[in-house]
Amino acid sequence: QVQLVESGGGSVQSGGSLRLSCAASGYTYSIYCMAWFRQAPGKEREDVARIGSDGSAVYADSVKGRFTISRDNAKNMLSLQVNTLKPEDTAMYYCARSSQSYYRSDSGYTCPPGPMSAADFDVWGQGTQVTVSS
Repeated sequence: QVQLVESGGGSVQSGGSLRLSCAASGYTYSIYCMAWFRQAPGKEREDVARIGSDGSAVYADSVKGRFTISRDNAKNMLSLQVNTLKPEDTAMYYCARSSQSYYRSDSGYTCPPGPMSAADFDVWGQGTQVTVSS
């Protein structure tokens, strides 16, 4: 069945780093836009970063320069390198698959350039917790 499984979360001090991973299975991974979302207690789920197979990546302003999203289509893996962590980065982190694929004739499978919300993604992992202490 279609499945996403995250790993790599943990507890770190402010300024620390983690590498989150997401293993995908049960579908043609390469044709879908993949994203990382996060949700802190009492807050809405927010888009952190997304990436298409053409390498195009979009980041939330709050994580630009600190987080790097990547994907390995040969291994069906999605990763998020999170550096210079801050207490406000504390949240459950989820990987997600877009509900449709997006194809551009000049670059291949990609993510749309405009805003995307959780409603644009239909497959979710169980989440991995990141806790940053000051």
